[in-house]
Parts: sequence; structure tokens; C-alpha cells
Amino acid sequence: MTTQFDVCGVGNAIVDVIAPATDEFLAEHQIAKGAMTLIFDEPAVERLYATMAPGQESSGGSAANTLAGIASLGGKGAYIGKVANDTLGQVFRHDMNAGGVAYDTSPHANGPSTARCLINVTPDGQRSMSTFLGCSPLLTPEDLDPAKLASAQIVFLEGYLFDAEEAKAAFVKASEIAHTAGNKVALTLSDLFCVDRHKAAFRHLVANHID
Repeated sequence: MTTQFDVCGVGNAIVDVIAPATDEFLAEHQIAKGAMTLIFDEPAVERLYATMAPGQESSGGSAANTLAGIASLGGKGAYIGKVANDTLGQVFRHDMNAGGVAYDTSPHANGPSTARCLINVTPDGQRSMSTFLGCSPLLTPEDLDPAKLASAQIVFLEGYLFDAEEAKAAFVKASEIAHTAGNKVALTLSDLFCVDRHKAAFRHLVANHID
């Protein structure tokens, strides 16, 4: 089969908000310096965002950044990831397509908002990240685009997305679509904590679905 894309990524769709901060600000809001902390309460993220200094928004997420890098080097990339039908979701959609990555996953409705990572940068250059995953882990097999997956030389799966059962099913389905088309599948394990949580499932995925 003729391929249209070099790589199609599947992962968390996150918008980064980067702003300057002081050590006193980190201490006041109990933000772990130089680390990434997950925040599960959306109102808490909104309160933190409201107190931050003016920042810069840019689309991110591990696999999304990889695809943006591929496009910047002249490669042809596509991306599959879940955002909500909100302002940050529109930012993510615009940034990916403007950067040369084909992205048109249907937005999530009636649920959590678009994922964001609030990044407070202190004068010493340390990035202290507070991440709300929002609707990004809610990707299901139905959200996959079979045409994009089948027309990419490599399907690239992001381990950070591997928590939810439906996302695990989406990984398997994406791999099967790629292999049926005669293409390859790559996986990033993403983080030690992902491996700690899902070691057996990762081993099964690698043994049966990853090239």
C-alpha cells in the first residue's frame, strides 16, 4: 500500500501554558520544584491558572511534540489525540495543523476539558509542571482514523496514554490496522512510572504488537 505519512502518532493531546514564576510562588501553591505533578481536580487547575503570571500557550504532549519535530524536519506526519470542544482544544487543533501535522480527531463532548500542563519557570531555569489530563486519556478505538493509520510507514504509540482500558484497546486496534496495511508500529514507554503501573501489559503489547 502507498503511504501518505512517514509517522502517525497516537497520544495525549495537551496544551502547555508556560509562565515565569518565583520560588515563593511555588512554595505558596505547594508546587514541587523541577517535577511534574498530576492534578485531578479541574477547579484546582483553574485556580492555579488564574494566579499565574501571563504566559505563552503552545500545543504539547510527548507524541504530539515528536510529530511536530518530524514536520519541522520536512517529514509528513499525522496525529490522533483527544481534545474538548473548548478554547484550548481549538489552540491545539490550530497549532498541530499550522505546524504541518494532519490532525482532525473529533472533539470530546460533555465531559472534561482539554488537557493542560501549567509550567512555572523560575529564574534558575527549572520547569515545575502541574498537569491536568482532562479528556486526553479518554481516547477510544472509535476515535482512531483507520485511513491515517494504514497510510503511515510507522504508527507511534505514546506510553503515557496507556492508563485507561479503552486506550489500551485503541493501541491494539491501531497496531492491527498498521500491520494489516504492511506497516510498522513503534512504542515509547514514556516514563518509569508508566512501566511500574503496567509492566505486564506493556510486555504483552511489545511481544504481540510492536516492531
